[in-house]
Amino acid sequence: MGRLHSKRRSMSIRTKNKRQLKLAKLREKYQKTSSGTEIEKILAKVKKIAPALTKEEFLKHLKPIKEEKEE
Repeated sequence: MGRLHSKRRSMSIRTKNKRQLKLAKLREKYQKTSSGTEIEKILAKVKKIAPALTKEEFLKHLKPIKEEKEE
């Protein structure tokens, strides 16, 4: 019985990690794009991947863009 629970738990952890990686990639794409239609497409994908995640929660975890130093 312990083995079945262990397998189910590891599969749910794997699913969660995969979802987090997908969301991280979409956040990068969101930061790089400026087109309104592209932004809407990205937000639609986010809604499909994580329906409970709101737009504000998705945007809250954006990393600040590092500006390159000009010399």
